[in-house]
Amino acid sequence: MTQEIDITEASVYVGTYHKYNNGSLYGKWLKLGDYADKDDFYDACNELHKDEDEPEMMFQDYENIPEGLIKEYWISEKVFEIIEAFANMDESQKDPFLIWCTNKHYQLLKEDINDLISSFQDDYIGEYDSEEDFALELIELRDDLNEFAKRYFDYKAYANDIFCSDYWYDNGFVFYNS
Repeated sequence: MTQEIDITEASVYVGTYHKYNNGSLYGKWLKLGDYADKDDFYDACNELHKDEDEPEMMFQDYENIPEGLIKEYWISEKVFEIIEAFANMDESQKDPFLIWCTNKHYQLLKEDINDLISSFQDDYIGEYDSEEDFALELIELRDDLNEFAKRYFDYKAYANDIFCSDYWYDNGFVFYNS
């Protein structure tokens, strides 16, 4: 399962219920990274729909926003915290972070993003072509096995064992099973 979300590119098509109910889809795509927080974003939405008194915003479409952080009528203020945290995150860690959150059943909406990133960094090992490649690296790092023993070592069986308990693998990424 490939995560194809780049939350730093999160955007929302903002219309209003009034316009929609009157047959108009008028609105505009707004990039969330252009706004410091939810209030700043809503100020832009209100400016966009200043032709209405107290417009009721309708988020008709969105891109690059993880599940649970937006609905048709609501957007979480955590989106802006997450965008900032992702902007500061190393590019190579963004996909594994989202995979880790999904597999560990963490919810970006409910958890503190900085705590999540810290826990992720404790668990994330790296990217490997296979479980067996990771097992091979672990054995290569050992200095108590000579080359003869390493040549006849059953890396596949070892990988099966370690991925049943100590580690987990998803989409090329290895994580410590904390």
